[in-house]
Amino acid sequence: MTIGIHRDNVAIVLQRPRYPENIGSAARAMCNMGFSRLIVVNPGIWDEERIRRLATHAAGGVVDTLQRFDSLETALAPFGHVVGTTARIGGQRPVIKSPDRLAHSLIPISHGNPVAILFGSEDRGLTNQDLKHCHQLVNIPTVDFSSLNLAQAVMVVCYCLSTVSQEASPPATPRLAKRIELDLMYDELTATLTDIGYVNPQNPDYWMIRIRRFLTRLSLRAGEVSILRGICRQIRRYGQRCYEDGRRAAEKSDA
Repeated sequence: MTIGIHRDNVAIVLQRPRYPENIGSAARAMCNMGFSRLIVVNPGIWDEERIRRLATHAAGGVVDTLQRFDSLETALAPFGHVVGTTARIGGQRPVIKSPDRLAHSLIPISHGNPVAILFGSEDRGLTNQDLKHCHQLVNIPTVDFSSLNLAQAVMVVCYCLSTVSQEASPPATPRLAKRIELDLMYDELTATLTDIGYVNPQNPDYWMIRIRRFLTRLSLRAGEVSILRGICRQIRRYGQRCYEDGRRAAEKSDA
């Protein structure tokens, strides 16, 4: 028995696409490969007629169910696993997989979790701020010229996802923490580490980027995120209690 990607659990997310034609072409590429969930965030120009013209009648269903968001955080909130696409590597983009390797790794994840494949704008791609939401990155190898048209990139990734399979049924990945749960955890963790002086409030990203990378490798589940948030809350409560005890002791000594 072979098993492949659970297509219904995979969404293509376009962050800041500049041109309606590229949205339509991406929808057509998705339709060609059997994917139907398209999410568009902060489009530069929204013109449904131009989108449908490039999507053609065949991909009209993808456009009909397309979702639009003004915030990437809101768009990614329900997803348990987010993959970012990038042409640039190195620096803050160290985790790179080829589309084929990515596709194999997503088979068990997609059978138990909603997965988002995130594409950046045509001119800039994904920013470092966008990458904070990603669990892993994928790079499409090219020769000499690394930049691909947005719809071409969507087609390559969707093709790899649609053709991959594994012999026998792999164990499904347990329900991972959704993006909104992780974001809330990172907010509490940042506040806690700032309170205890571990993180510089003027530049919290210096350490938080490294901490995010570490925790991302663990593929945290919802219950584990809840535990970490509880620990953060208790640390902050303890710190507040110590502060209040010290303040009261100082007031008594002054009296």
